[in-house]
Amino acid sequence: MFFHSDLDEDELVLDGAEGRHAAVVRRIGPGERVRLTDGRGSWAEGAVVAASKAGVTVAVDERGAVVAADPRVVVVQAVPKGERAELAVEMLTEVGVDVIVPWNAERSQFRANPERVEKTLAKWRAWAFEASKQSRRTWFAEVAPIATTAEVAELLAGAALPVVLHEEATTPLASLEPPTTGDIVLVIGPEGGIAPTELKSFATEPVRLGDTVLRTSTAGVAAAAALLVPTRWA
Repeated sequence: MFFHSDLDEDELVLDGAEGRHAAVVRRIGPGERVRLTDGRGSWAEGAVVAASKAGVTVAVDERGAVVAADPRVVVVQAVPKGERAELAVEMLTEVGVDVIVPWNAERSQFRANPERVEKTLAKWRAWAFEASKQSRRTWFAEVAPIATTAEVAELLAGAALPVVLHEEATTPLASLEPPTTGDIVLVIGPEGGIAPTELKSFATEPVRLGDTVLRTSTAGVAAAAALLVPTRWA
């Protein structure tokens, strides 16, 4: 799967970074079929008719569109440290999460200065972009701006199903019934856990995954997968 912002033409030239990856890294040549997507539901497919180190040209003979998923799965992910951030974004994207919201939680240890925020968002969006292509998504995962706790509380208040994971909760995640439409908003805390003041502001009864405590980088994908079973994987 390759990204192309405009799929309207009968012949599409895939150049730039995407084209070089197709021609040089993947070594795709004339006669091979490839699928292109704009990441917003539309796709086009066809055979490569020309290839060079600069990219490939695709003669489109099939195209279509995929309707956006409903209900939408929105995961609020407390910003982890180091490589765990990349792991979390990649796995959430691969499992099918629609929107990833980085959260500057009280215990995230994230310094929200403008330069750090810009760099962090750029990295998260690049990881989601590559993981979306790798998992052959027609709708790419969206990475929202870094949210404050107050903004997370607003997301939960407007959700069709608000879900806050917490290791001390008594209600099991499995007892929740996913809605047929709207947003499922799932909040994943940092390694140090969600602070009591944050739990109070969320005004939502927390739930637990099970008897074991997962790392922040894996809890989201496990919970999202459980919620996706009856909605998209049935």
